[in-house]
Amino acid sequence: MARFQRMRGKAVFYPVGWDDNGLATERRVQNHYGVTCDPRLPYRPGLTPPGPGGTARQPVSRRNFTELCRELTTADELAYEQAWRRLGLSVDWATCYRTVGDRAAAASQRAFLRALAAGQAYQATGPVLWDVTFGTAVAQAEIEDRAVRGSRWRVAFTLGDAGEGRPAEVVVETTRPELLAACVALVAHPADERYRHLIGATARSPVFGVPVPVLAHRLADPAKGTGIAMCCTFGDVTDVAWWRDLALPARPVIGPDGRIAAQAPGAITTAAGRAAYAELAGLAVRAARDRAARLLAAAGALRGGPEPVTHQVKFYEKGEAPLEIIGARQWFLRNGSGDPRLREELLARGRELRWHPPHMRARFEDWVNGLTGDWLVSRQRFFGVPVPVWYPVGEDGAADHGSPIVPGEDRLPVDPSAGPPPGYAEAQRDAPGGFTADPDVLDTWATSSLTPQIAGGWPDDEDLFRRVYPMDLRPQAHEIIRTWLFYTVLRSHVLEGTLPWRHAAISGWVVDPDRSSKKMSKSAGNVITPAGLFGAYGADAARHWAASARLGVDTVFDPAQVRVGRRLAIKILNASRFVLGLGLPEPPPGPGWPVTAPLDRALLARLAEVTGRCTAAMERYDHALALDLAEGMFWRFCDDYLELVKPRARAAGADPAGAGSAVTALREALSVLLRLLAPVLPFATEEAWSWWHDGSIHRAPWPDPARIGPPGPPGPDGLEAASAAIGAIRRARSRAGISQRAEVARLTAAGPRQELDALAAVLGDVRAAGRVREVELVAAGTPQATYAVQL
Repeated sequence: MARFQRMRGKAVFYPVGWDDNGLATERRVQNHYGVTCDPRLPYRPGLTPPGPGGTARQPVSRRNFTELCRELTTADELAYEQAWRRLGLSVDWATCYRTVGDRAAAASQRAFLRALAAGQAYQATGPVLWDVTFGTAVAQAEIEDRAVRGSRWRVAFTLGDAGEGRPAEVVVETTRPELLAACVALVAHPADERYRHLIGATARSPVFGVPVPVLAHRLADPAKGTGIAMCCTFGDVTDVAWWRDLALPARPVIGPDGRIAAQAPGAITTAAGRAAYAELAGLAVRAARDRAARLLAAAGALRGGPEPVTHQVKFYEKGEAPLEIIGARQWFLRNGSGDPRLREELLARGRELRWHPPHMRARFEDWVNGLTGDWLVSRQRFFGVPVPVWYPVGEDGAADHGSPIVPGEDRLPVDPSAGPPPGYAEAQRDAPGGFTADPDVLDTWATSSLTPQIAGGWPDDEDLFRRVYPMDLRPQAHEIIRTWLFYTVLRSHVLEGTLPWRHAAISGWVVDPDRSSKKMSKSAGNVITPAGLFGAYGADAARHWAASARLGVDTVFDPAQVRVGRRLAIKILNASRFVLGLGLPEPPPGPGWPVTAPLDRALLARLAEVTGRCTAAMERYDHALALDLAEGMFWRFCDDYLELVKPRARAAGADPAGAGSAVTALREALSVLLRLLAPVLPFATEEAWSWWHDGSIHRAPWPDPARIGPPGPPGPDGLEAASAAIGAIRRARSRAGISQRAEVARLTAAGPRQELDALAAVLGDVRAAGRVREVELVAAGTPQATYAVQL
């Protein structure tokens, strides 16, 4: 698209940046260098990491760790840049930025501080999705469901005396008995007749003997399990909704390390209950689950199970263990989940944006309408843009998180862990009466959501920003509509009150060559690196394969399709060499030989029509259709037209006007076709263009359909008729197993008069190219002409 718009005479701003912070980068650095980050350690200048071969990772300071992150990402980015340059991406490398660079960090922190001042950013303590693998909170947009095999148990809660000395009980079904100590209520649907009489009663949990109320809530599913469920703090997002809506207490038992907390909840008051909890304390979740099931069995509280089950469990998209929900203090940005006005404004932005393909807008709207909480933007990690906040420390040594200290924008970017806030000295860090730094970094999306602003020089280069913002196009894949696209729309709406770009081109995935429909990705380990592809087939071939993929549709990586692109690139060079090797008859009349032959005029008329359709497709961001049209026309040009006019083009002595018409048409068609194909195959077209033009083809004007071919009506479509006739001759020779240069005794065409007239106009070229001695044209009532070939 960038190359196309340049050829349309536009000034194109095509920036490039590296998104190099985030959890995936930290994991790669840990594995590559054999280190782990311990922010309590002092900085060691000149640290030599042990490398990946050791059995244990070496703890290093935060500064040492982030230096290693920068070192490795710099090397990785150099490899990517080399690949992208070889691929021919026409980005402006002078605009290159990194999401951990000073320019991006300053923009990210500036936007955060402005959101904080406007009440858009806020800090809150409450349940958050927590990845125990990375030890950090994650946002709703970063989670995915995975099928996990587990077990389910039926557990009895006592309800008091039911007569005859037997306690009544209510049975719940659970896959997480390890959360029994965190149970704060039993919840049933208000319309469920089985449990309506129990609403308001008190049950007692088995093993721990904690009284819990029986309550009603619309989110309880009568068809799930026994129809009544434990509300534990916290097993899933439904537990969070119940906890909030029913104003329940919190009794968390799982810590940030994914283990059962050492201290039992205060609600467990019996000696037996505390003894049972002590058996769970310190265990990882899976081990605690098995131990809790054994405790239930020993207490006689199991009414069924374990029964095998496969169910959907939420994971962080890059994590290895199921997410937990723990209580933590975090930073959030308002995203419309709890603000109907903001939600409607964002939906309106989605309708304002022009989507390619249009149906992708539904994914945006579904995401906005399905948000259940504000955007959690703080991460408990190390390599990223620091949250630009400090807190005063009271004389009692406690931090006052309700009174954050912020820097002036002229100081950005800042690292609160490395420098003091305004009005303080470094010696006051973590001391009574001093300050302490916010230890977190911002979510990588909090910076990537500002890429239009970062690339556009906001806010320092006002002239550039005014000229390029809002931008025209965001190209991206469909699975990050909920993250990159949504977050970018949100930030631009809040900061500037506008869309960040006018169009969104949404691509599909590249999926496994075994056609398993599995996405190819670095994390999945099923990628094909480009170096071998470029070496075997060339960059143009790789570009051709990629550009053939329609927007919004997944594409299988198939080397056979890459070979198609290589064949096309080679044919461009060979066809150009042949056409440019044909000389024009001398001397040319006036300004040059006019295109007068019916076949030549028909070719250029068809080319003008295809050029118009290609242009329209590119204007609506349908690059795959534009390529298909241009490529189809190029092969028609080579396989049919070029072969048909060879004899006439070479007969300058016998027919200078006919040869002049042919060579002029050939060169004009070649010029147009090279330019139509240049955005996709920049190397082959640039090479061929350089053989007869000064300057780059990528600065040449995009062909104008109105200026292709001679003026006046083109006449009958002789190209179609000639192609059909020569095709019939080729097939006859192939069936007979004889040379394609063998003579044809007689060609008979029977069909509608209009087709016969078109064929008659180009009969000289058909006879010469097909080596046909006699031709008979027979009018018939058939819908299209048929051909009989006598060899």
